[in-house]
Amino acid sequence: MSHNSGWGQPHPGQPYPGQPYPGQPYPGQPPYPGRPVPPWGGWAPPPPQPGVIPLRPLQLGDVLGGALTAFRRYWKPLTGVILLVQGIGVLLVALAIGITAVGLDSRLKAVFDLPEGQAPAADDVVALLLYGMPVAVLLLLTLVLLTATISALCPAVIQEAVLGRPATFSALWRRCWSRLPSVLGVLLCVGLLAGGPVMVLYAACIPPIIASAHDASPPMAVFVLLLGLLLWMPVAVWVTIRFGLAPAVAVCEGLGPVAAMRRSWQLVGGGWWRTFGIAGLAYLLAAVVGYIVQMPFALLGLFALVPAIMTAGETGDPGTLLFGFGGYLVCVMIGMAIGSVFQLGYPHLVLSLLYVDQRIRKENLAEALAASVTAPAGNAGA
Repeated sequence: MSHNSGWGQPHPGQPYPGQPYPGQPYPGQPPYPGRPVPPWGGWAPPPPQPGVIPLRPLQLGDVLGGALTAFRRYWKPLTGVILLVQGIGVLLVALAIGITAVGLDSRLKAVFDLPEGQAPAADDVVALLLYGMPVAVLLLLTLVLLTATISALCPAVIQEAVLGRPATFSALWRRCWSRLPSVLGVLLCVGLLAGGPVMVLYAACIPPIIASAHDASPPMAVFVLLLGLLLWMPVAVWVTIRFGLAPAVAVCEGLGPVAAMRRSWQLVGGGWWRTFGIAGLAYLLAAVVGYIVQMPFALLGLFALVPAIMTAGETGDPGTLLFGFGGYLVCVMIGMAIGSVFQLGYPHLVLSLLYVDQRIRKENLAEALAASVTAPAGNAGA
């Protein structure tokens, strides 16, 4: 996969000119970068579009439609990478659950299988919680790794999609893993900035709440917790959006976590509400489409579950009931795996296009990209 130098550093040219040609029949359309403004006020040539977007400042439809087109053109490598990472995570979590279940049987009996009126020992309860900790930690790590992989994968796809270049599974996989440490560092730093105060708040308020669980009135810690969450939530959203382009910066410009976050801060500056609105709309659209994709699989699972429940009620055979639940669970998991490809991939494609848009607006990236398209093959990386 080739990577043009136009992506690596801010283009030294002036910001993209925003004025239309005099007498332009389509007001508001900026001129093609590098072309002189016609003094006679005639027809303006359209901007080049070698890939999924025109090389000019993007509108809402350009961003959402461009991301959808990129997903449609590159769905094979996108689906392959996302499902591969999901499969590895599911196998690891299933292995951890199996290992945990072996030692969990005796603890479950000590906590739940007790004579009436007898309370479980505190040591047994603590041991039961500790048995579940490895599974919870592994599940959290799997989710973080999946998010980081998708955050590194989608900008790599957009780099090729903007210029209309093909991309294979192996090329995207190598590109994704080469930038994964930087993207993972970005996600961890942003997570600590946005979620660190919440963890401190929970650590300070939860113990008093548990200690006063038998009190008739709720403790003051409950109100402190709710007020703190209410006050911090807008700040967390603001921080997350301000650093939302950092994964794309880390992939496209090859920067480390801190430098990528600085660049994202600079690029989003002056366009926070626009970035927030388009990103929120992308996540909403992805959730709706993902839900629509998952519904047929859930209905198919119900067709296997309902007869099993009715048969088990008549015969009293628990094996039939377990078989029905197993079929339902398999159908739901297949639907979730297929729907999650769009749910997880599409918003990050939109964020990557917003990164391209901000660089076009502030650094005239369109001129460098257009030059790379028209340059001879031997000089494309010059």
